[in-house]
Amino acid sequence: MLKYILKRIGIGALTLLALVVITFFLVHLMPGNPFDIANLTPSNQEEMMRFYGLDKPVGEQLFLYIRNLLKGDFGISFKKSGTTVAEIIVQKAPATVRIGGIAFLLAVILGTAIGIWMAVTKKESVRGSILTFSTIGISVPNYVLALLLMLVFGVKLRWFPVLGLATPLHYVLPVVTLAVYPLAQISRLVKSSYAEALEQDYVILATAKGIRKSRITLLHVMKNAMIPVITTAGPMAAFLLTGSFVVETIFTIPGIGREFVTAVGNRDYTVVMGLTIFIRSLIIVCNLVADLLCAFVDPRMKLTE
Repeated sequence: MLKYILKRIGIGALTLLALVVITFFLVHLMPGNPFDIANLTPSNQEEMMRFYGLDKPVGEQLFLYIRNLLKGDFGISFKKSGTTVAEIIVQKAPATVRIGGIAFLLAVILGTAIGIWMAVTKKESVRGSILTFSTIGISVPNYVLALLLMLVFGVKLRWFPVLGLATPLHYVLPVVTLAVYPLAQISRLVKSSYAEALEQDYVILATAKGIRKSRITLLHVMKNAMIPVITTAGPMAAFLLTGSFVVETIFTIPGIGREFVTAVGNRDYTVVMGLTIFIRSLIIVCNLVADLLCAFVDPRMKLTE
């Protein structure tokens, strides 16, 4: 187990290093520079470039950035004077994590319940209706859903506020927007895996022995039915916890996604790099946790070392 964890961490670190190098060169290939603004003369721009070390060759800049990164220094924002990238992450991450965490729990709980309902119901009309809605939930892009929810429930009906996160009601529309796709995906996974688990020989044997249905469901059916969900939950949690860039922008949520979009538009290289590293690190951790949970739930699944 320990060897597997160390191996995954090592692979994740190498992947993160490759991502840092690629992203570093890509942001420096963007046209213009962070100080290419109307109120700065060319001489002032050159002075700012020298101050931040952007006049050096890109290879040297990359070496210096990685050296500082290994010391835990993500750099200073070019656009927010005196603000470090680490401070920006600390400021913006809580809002994104709250919305993503609520959306993740909502998707897992409701998706599992709906999936079980589809698997056990005898009514074809109910199953067909739920499958139709889940297909729509998977097919509709989240930015379209966000605009639709905002128009109907925010502008027309005025049930929920649509901008910011000032009150608990502000969370409803962005959370629903983020939760619809994973909820639909989980419900379909649970429906298939639960129905398959019900037909396994060990379930039929346990039923023939007269074991209580609740015990069979909890110890045998649910445990095996949730394995595909746990496998999918890793990258899904990473996506939700790091925020949807479009959703945060539409609802003007002060989170990581909106900050990333703003940083790209402003050519704020250090912020783009810092947020990229933070997001990728969360993805690595979430995937590792999902693998470990799968091995814990079903010991028959061996972790490949």
